[in-house]
Amino acid sequence: MVKARATTITDVARSAGVSRSTVSRVFSNPAIFTPATVARVRDAAATLGYVPNPQAKALSTGTRDAIGLVVPDIGNPFFPPLIRAADLRATASEVAVLIADSEEDATREASALGRLATRTDGIILVSSRQSKTAISAFARQVPLVIVNRDVPGIPQILIATDVGLGHAVEHLAQLGHRHIAYLTGPKHSWSNQERLKAVSTAVERLGIRLTTIKGYMPSYEDGARCVKELLGCGATGVIAFDDIMAQGVMGGLAAIGVSVPSEMSVIGCDDLLAARTYPPLTSVQSRSAEGGEVAVDLLLSNASRNTKIILRGDLIVRSTTAPPKNP
Repeated sequence: MVKARATTITDVARSAGVSRSTVSRVFSNPAIFTPATVARVRDAAATLGYVPNPQAKALSTGTRDAIGLVVPDIGNPFFPPLIRAADLRATASEVAVLIADSEEDATREASALGRLATRTDGIILVSSRQSKTAISAFARQVPLVIVNRDVPGIPQILIATDVGLGHAVEHLAQLGHRHIAYLTGPKHSWSNQERLKAVSTAVERLGIRLTTIKGYMPSYEDGARCVKELLGCGATGVIAFDDIMAQGVMGGLAAIGVSVPSEMSVIGCDDLLAARTYPPLTSVQSRSAEGGEVAVDLLLSNASRNTKIILRGDLIVRSTTAPPKNP
């Protein structure tokens, strides 16, 4: 049996009455041609069963039509909306997204960045656990956009919750709370540092007491593990690093018969799971999905190195905050 010859770009060019380079550019950058030319080339390709070869294109043009996306924990509810929005945005531009999960480990993150640098046209790095020096060095090697890290000279999106957390502290103070706790997230997280700073600034301004409780991983189990220390410190309300830790706090309190919100007010952050908890969780919004879209836009447009976009969300009051039982 004689194997059928694969259709080539030359076949399509001959059928459409255009050059080989025109066929190639119609698939890579159709906007530079008239609609009639694009339609003629694509119709010829469809009739002949021609599919562009991405490996061949990468060799001839130096582009791969793919971008990398590195996150620290794909299981954390903050990241899936960002990933999905980024993928949809990239797909609309016919660009693939290769995703890597560093599992909160700076070494794994560096390894993922190295692999993606050779397979993509640029990378979106989210909530990096590396130093500013390491991030800057990598940005000199490959197009890079960062999310939730403030490193000068690199296009960045900051999904900020500082205003909303200030309002969260004000909300608790207005309810009569005079001593609150903040449950921290990962030590090297830019978001955690910014959230603690926002809470600390607000309690100082309002003249109420703050106890910082050291969390480790942003997980349900870590939130529950901190309940003993929370009750022992005497706080009547707690703001957790994120919604999943706040859920853990509520689960741990329920397990020992402490009622939310009558005996302890609880506030989360990110507002991604908050409406689905019981009781529905008071939380600070984070615009993670929008951050994914904007990150792709910046990377594909070769944004200026000084580009900084801040996306802020506010407090959403639900059913987990109330006046303290014993103010």
